[in-house]
Amino acid sequence: MQKIGSFMKTVWFQRPVSCVWGLMSCTDFYSAFLLARLYYKSALIRASTKLLTQPRLSRPFCFRRNFKKDPAAALDSSVPPVSTTEIRQYLKSKNIPFHDGYSCLHAPSFFVEKQTSAGTVEKEDFCLFIDKTTGQFLCKETLVEGSWQDLQDCIEVMQKEGQQYLRPDIVLNYPESDSELEEIEMDKQEMHRIWSKASLFSDLEEEEIHLIKVMFGCSKISNATLKKYGVKYFKPTKSLVFPWYNTRDKTLKGFKLISPHKKKEHVHYTEAAFPRSSSYSSLFGLNMIARKDAELVLTSKEIDCLAVNQATGQPALALPRGVSCLPPVLLPFLEQFKRITLWLGSDLHSWEASKIFARKLNLKRCSLVRPGDNQPCPSEALSSGLNISKILKSAIPAGHKSIISFRSLREDVFGELANRDQVAGVKWTRFPELNKLLKGHRKGELTVFTGPTGSGKTTFISEYALDLCIQGVNTLWGSFEINNVRLAKIMLTQFAMQHLEEQLEKFDEWADKFEELPLYFLTFHGQQNIKTVIDTMQHAVYMYDISHVVIDNLQFMMGQEQLSVDKLAVQDYIIGTFRKFATDNSCHVTLVIHPRKEEDDKDLQTASIFGTAKASQEADNVLILQDRKLLTGPGKRSLQVAKNRFDGDVGIIALEFNKDSLTFGSPKGKTKLKKVKEDNVVQLKNPEEEKEKKKKKRVLPEPTNTAVN
Repeated sequence: MQKIGSFMKTVWFQRPVSCVWGLMSCTDFYSAFLLARLYYKSALIRASTKLLTQPRLSRPFCFRRNFKKDPAAALDSSVPPVSTTEIRQYLKSKNIPFHDGYSCLHAPSFFVEKQTSAGTVEKEDFCLFIDKTTGQFLCKETLVEGSWQDLQDCIEVMQKEGQQYLRPDIVLNYPESDSELEEIEMDKQEMHRIWSKASLFSDLEEEEIHLIKVMFGCSKISNATLKKYGVKYFKPTKSLVFPWYNTRDKTLKGFKLISPHKKKEHVHYTEAAFPRSSSYSSLFGLNMIARKDAELVLTSKEIDCLAVNQATGQPALALPRGVSCLPPVLLPFLEQFKRITLWLGSDLHSWEASKIFARKLNLKRCSLVRPGDNQPCPSEALSSGLNISKILKSAIPAGHKSIISFRSLREDVFGELANRDQVAGVKWTRFPELNKLLKGHRKGELTVFTGPTGSGKTTFISEYALDLCIQGVNTLWGSFEINNVRLAKIMLTQFAMQHLEEQLEKFDEWADKFEELPLYFLTFHGQQNIKTVIDTMQHAVYMYDISHVVIDNLQFMMGQEQLSVDKLAVQDYIIGTFRKFATDNSCHVTLVIHPRKEEDDKDLQTASIFGTAKASQEADNVLILQDRKLLTGPGKRSLQVAKNRFDGDVGIIALEFNKDSLTFGSPKGKTKLKKVKEDNVVQLKNPEEEKEKKKKKRVLPEPTNTAVN
């Protein structure tokens, strides 16, 4: 009780006006405590948000892509997962009416003061949406949102006080310091300054409009469509401005700027979102949706959204982060649609993202447009004069049967044959030799990684995962052996590729860039139960569309199972669980396993992995970090690809360690790759030897004429 009293005293002295009103209006101590906890938790969330997304003072109109990470959905085991059944049972126990939606439960909002008589509930009152997977809630009328625990606290306070209505500012108004308010105000001022200086297309010359449309590949988009959606052009950075409007009062909520940059012969586009405090949490075109609309086309780009609506007149929305992620906070805004067609792009990556997003949206109402020569992205289809309505009608259902025939698989098989390079997966940029063996990093696979103690397994695998993360692979790191601060320090050094301890003045510059990566960390440390870990990984996949999970390492997760169970049997069970998780969630899992004790003068083999043969059997790829420093001196490391289920290529890659940047690279002028043939004979590929062979082939000896008697 003393701790609770001390806690409430802290809240009281850091309170806003709404907090004082709320605490003083409570009739008992328990209700006051619940309200105080809401205020205090909101303050912590606000503070941690500032740490993750604190805007830096930068040059005017200097944009960078800023992915906001939601600290309220921290990947922590302290918050127990909630099931749909538990949510339903709780609402029933509190006599709160609700009905099932596609991805949310719909309930009357007690943040909206009811105009009807007590006891009657109209259809319009069901504007409180509760996510079936996480329990997070959103009131569409007041835009109040929070966690499942927040919702429970609100309900307890309301019913304890005998009220039918709860003030929205109880959750909306967070305690803020003067400096925080000043920074938020500066962020908003910057947003409004850019928006006011941006030009409508109706104010531009026809010749300039033509050049802009050619530059952004939207020549067929009419000026009327651009005006309808409020698209502007910002001249200082030659950017298109795509606005996001508030669904409640249609005011400007923010916008995305897309700027072209020419690299060699190709044009690349960069994105920036304003304000940074609420980046990428809105849908472009949402203000154009009517209450009665029941069908929707979901695209990954704003230009595609414009193309669909112009060609067909159908409602269309663009995802804020493209094929990278579908934030669950947007799901309530998509609940009204009975049919959603996902047309995310023309490549295999877009196709895979469509299938993943359809799971969140509910497979029963989703249809997918399969990429192909006659079905490119909407903007290209409009430019090519293709019939967009016909393409939408040919979309296939996202749901599938348990037993199917080859007819159903035929197009998928053709797609993999026609897009061989995309099927191979994301290529490493720091390890080009690894691409020659594994061909790429693919979703749904299990990679087992091992190496001697002290060989640098964590250092290597962190750069291995960082390489992919830089290219947009959403990554979740589970470090059970070293803490997250030390791991983040290693990865930041590898990211900057320089020793930052001696250049602290560059920390903020590199930390800002590093913060933009789609990288998340589990807060576990030491021994953990496999069910808890899997539940948290499942939550991360749902919230952030994680496509690569790194677990370092397996042995540290073992120990909380029953002591009577065989340890090897427990390990086999855990490996099987990770294998199933990777397949079911289309997520690549990299699992670090310590080897069994081997003699120092022998290289590790697949059989050296600790435990039974289960690990190597279940794995799609087996990587071994070989370390010969005890025999040949420090720095003699190599990476062995011992198993490759994708196409069978295996071999050994020489590595050279840079201590200053904590990075691994290929040694210059030395043998880089030892490729193993089918007969297990090692084939050496030495650049110097290859050059000598080519020279000998060019200089051929002159033939000699010899007479035969």
